[in-house]
Amino acid sequence: MIDKKTSLWIFNKMHEIRDFEEAAWTLFTENKLRGSVHMYTGEESIAAAICAQLSDDDYITSTHRGHGHCIAKGAELDRALAELMGKATGYCKGRSGSMHIADFTKGNLGANAIVGGGLPIATGAALSIQMQKKQNVAVCFFGEGASNEGTFHEAINMAAVWKLPCIYVCENNGFGMTVPAWQSTSVENVSDRAAGYGIPGVTVDGNDVNAVYEAFAAAKERALNGEGPTLIECKTYRWRGHWTGDPEPYRTREDVQWWKDNKDPIALFRAYMIKHKVATKKELDKIEADALARMDAAVEFALNSPEPDPEHVLEGVFYEG
Repeated sequence: MIDKKTSLWIFNKMHEIRDFEEAAWTLFTENKLRGSVHMYTGEESIAAAICAQLSDDDYITSTHRGHGHCIAKGAELDRALAELMGKATGYCKGRSGSMHIADFTKGNLGANAIVGGGLPIATGAALSIQMQKKQNVAVCFFGEGASNEGTFHEAINMAAVWKLPCIYVCENNGFGMTVPAWQSTSVENVSDRAAGYGIPGVTVDGNDVNAVYEAFAAAKERALNGEGPTLIECKTYRWRGHWTGDPEPYRTREDVQWWKDNKDPIALFRAYMIKHKVATKKELDKIEADALARMDAAVEFALNSPEPDPEHVLEGVFYEG
């Protein structure tokens, strides 16, 4: 069982992620947020349960659907939202937008708009950990569509050969953009592909905090013991479309509603903690209210932040000195 302190941390992070995504959606519909965004709503348990076991010295790489990973790895809500809005106070001074947020101080090597783009980066980070003889891990979050990219096979094969401390986490939400996984992937479970590299592969319910937490804990212990990588597949579901303008003709409203009613990771973990007396309803209500208040403050911060100064557009582009 996850201890109370960690459980409350995970519950809080899931709420921060959910509130952040809902705020981003609202701002987009109000034409206050530039460009399209890819929502993580409904998948919060994966990022929260995994990043609860990481320190700032552990690395992650993220995806185009990366807000949840960034927040779970320590990103502040106000600066993250300012980045989405292209403001100068954002993590990358408004230059990365939604799909490229990075914060090296927290070990977040960046989200990536390229499908499968984070796999070799995480593998390289794990190699650096091994070469420096550090007791840390690199974690690569990616979607099931990326498991059909060449980078998936190349990166995991290299990590397996060199026994790198890298953990590959597939967030299988059922659809690669609009294509169901069963139409594009040759195996029933992405984790089945681990056998081809001689490493463990495990599939868990991605909306079950405890299942994700335990699977990652075992993978992390294995990595720190020098036994190499693990492939974890977390089966989950995104509540919103692939992107904010997705008309979603490939699935029914009834399917989406079923997941909301029966597989909401926040509601499930809340019920679990109350049932097992990990926390009281009053404690959880306060966490929810506090998270929402912080998000409201973050929205005000982002809305009132300055636009980037065009005079500084080339700063950070070319090496100086």
